[in-house]
Amino acid sequence: MRPEERKLSDFRGKNIVLAFYPFDFSPVCTTEFGCFQDDLSELSSLNAQILGISIDSKYSHKEFAEKLNLSFLLLSDFSKEVCRLYGTLRPEGFSERAYFLVDKGGIIRFRKIMPNPGERMENEELINELAGLK
Repeated sequence: MRPEERKLSDFRGKNIVLAFYPFDFSPVCTTEFGCFQDDLSELSSLNAQILGISIDSKYSHKEFAEKLNLSFLLLSDFSKEVCRLYGTLRPEGFSERAYFLVDKGGIIRFRKIMPNPGERMENEELINELAGLK
């Protein structure tokens, strides 16, 4: 494993919000990740770690995170391998907008793939699902 690579097991003991998204800087993604940042203290109080993942490069993620002042990780799936494994890769070659909640033990407890990548899930629904994992 390369030093910049991450595994879910790196976050064992935390609930993980794995948020797949189409592209950095797109309007819906920008709103979505700004909302994650706004709700970060509430999400953290539920022992949740946000991990954003898209096919964009780590360089694009760095700029996107700086623009939005994000204090959580954005992961690059440039090879599209993780999107394929989670079933989020669209035929056009980018990820669906999808949410997976992985509990402290590494088990997926919630999965939602949006019917349209231009739609996002409200954080309130994720927060309610996380609250149920306690």
